[in-house]
Amino acid sequence: MQIEDLRIFVAVVKAGNFTAAAEQLLLSKQYVSRRMAALEASLSVRLLNRNTRKLSVTESGQLFAQHAQRILDDIEEAERAVSPKRQALQGAYRISIPMSFGISHLSPLIAEFLQQNPAIQFQVELVDRYVDLVGEGFDIAIRIGNLADSSLVARRLGQLQRVICCSPGYLERRGTPETPDDLLRHDCLRYGREGQNGWELERHGKLRIFDVRGPVLSNNGEVLRDAAISGLGIVLLPEFIVGPALENGSLVPILDAFQPGSLSLHALYPQHRQRSEVTRVFLDFLQERLKAQRVS
Repeated sequence: MQIEDLRIFVAVVKAGNFTAAAEQLLLSKQYVSRRMAALEASLSVRLLNRNTRKLSVTESGQLFAQHAQRILDDIEEAERAVSPKRQALQGAYRISIPMSFGISHLSPLIAEFLQQNPAIQFQVELVDRYVDLVGEGFDIAIRIGNLADSSLVARRLGQLQRVICCSPGYLERRGTPETPDDLLRHDCLRYGREGQNGWELERHGKLRIFDVRGPVLSNNGEVLRDAAISGLGIVLLPEFIVGPALENGSLVPILDAFQPGSLSLHALYPQHRQRSEVTRVFLDFLQERLKAQRVS
């Protein structure tokens, strides 16, 4: 087994196919395919499932990828420790970030970080679903909300305040809710994952789930914000999505005494990335910049 094979395999897992990995490594697709076949033969195990449409990683391949990445991280750390020429951070990283927050807050920060570290390559995917970090070859995922128990390492980056609001026209037409119970008689525009469990609000010092209903259910906050501005109903969204609309008056806050709790912002990464200097430096950078933006 060669170190080059480990680099190629990790690149294939992250890229999801031979072609993209070959382009990233400046190799031919045929060479990448041959090296992966040789690696599987040397290990006597199938690491990748191949068909005409898609390449997927087997369970053994996922486990091997974690160990391979750990080995590559150790080699990089050792080289950087003894070689002044290797002090600059480098490597290719695949990152998952939520759509709306990624565009509004993280996109300019990622660009700034890469300007400061030109030897690093990021493959950034903006998705509102929860990706499988190990199975899909991601190095870091930024997530908003409660975290499920897992073997992943979590680092808190900040808190996101939320607000209940709607358009002035909606209030004129339907009246103003005075308590959370009134929401049950109103049109509420629900975020996808919350839509299954209702809205959790504080009432008389206790948290209670209100099973709200409405004409729109979406996994994207901007869709819900625009629906609220159009007068379709009431939304419960983070301030970073509705802030400008609140400032210009196209949305107004309601139920100020019953505001929901904030949402936690976390970075998640596999355990084998704990020793990665790029992971540490990048997350330190994000945490510092987000704190300056009052996301803390």
